[in-house]
Amino acid sequence: MFALCAALVFEANVHAGTAAAPQPRNAVLQSNDFEVPHLEIAAESAYLLSILGNPNNYEIGAEFITARLRWGVNRDADSWFRGYNQVYFLAMAEPIFRGPENRYFGISTGFRHVFIRPGWRVEPYVSGGVGAGFIDSTDAFRNGQGQDFTFNILTAAGLAYRLDEHWKISASILYQHLSNAGQTDPNPSLNLLGPQVGATFSF
Repeated sequence: MFALCAALVFEANVHAGTAAAPQPRNAVLQSNDFEVPHLEIAAESAYLLSILGNPNNYEIGAEFITARLRWGVNRDADSWFRGYNQVYFLAMAEPIFRGPENRYFGISTGFRHVFIRPGWRVEPYVSGGVGAGFIDSTDAFRNGQGQDFTFNILTAAGLAYRLDEHWKISASILYQHLSNAGQTDPNPSLNLLGPQVGATFSF
């Protein structure tokens, strides 16, 4: 029986021809298929300057810890939106280097789309979300924020580079808006723009 099984396996291998060597998991995928992470954890830092709408020249350092969960995949090779969607939740801590206030802490949730092209390790992406947080507001005479509680809007566009099956590094342009949605008068909102860099671990 053993000899018969061995003979059948040998015959199947002969007719199958030469099998393609298995590709390592971290190889760049050349076909229309691609691996999509189920969950990602990212640590990112940004340096933001105020633009428009506020007389103070704010300088803010922003630190983000983000969890991203896969939500939908587009594998159509002819589509501009070939890639995958993610839902994210993040926590932020922002020391204010220049401006009437000293610090801001907040949370945000939103969506992210990652564009995948065949054979590329570079992954362009865009993201946007909304949230809320607290700033140590100061008096109105210095055109500071009207109250501690504020809403936030985050929008980013950037590039991630896939180092291997687990790690990516990224660079982007980040826009952040802080406002209390008119709960105080005046409401000197903040519009911030600047570079952001980060590292991501994929599960």
